[in-house]
Amino acid sequence: MVKLMIPLDFLNITWVSIIVMFIGAFGIILLIKPIDKLIMFSVMEAGFLLAVVSFKYLDVALVVILFGPISVVTFLLSLIKIDDIRKRNIKLQEGELFD
Repeated sequence: MVKLMIPLDFLNITWVSIIVMFIGAFGIILLIKPIDKLIMFSVMEAGFLLAVVSFKYLDVALVVILFGPISVVTFLLSLIKIDDIRKRNIKLQEGELFD
């Protein structure tokens, strides 16, 4: 009987999660736009969740799943506030005191 090699047998879920985390981290470092950074943060968070699940820490995975959306919303609100402050500073430099 001939045993066929399945290409997916070479993929290890731990290595995939580490690669996804590194892609997200490098994306955060290299990309310029804040929204792109937010997307890469979500990719890095997904890789972290996959790594936690692959190591069978399901209680920690539950906490990551619960705090993940909260951290993304907080990050998004901070981006909006920073953009508002930058627009206000540009208006003050141009001499406009009121909106």
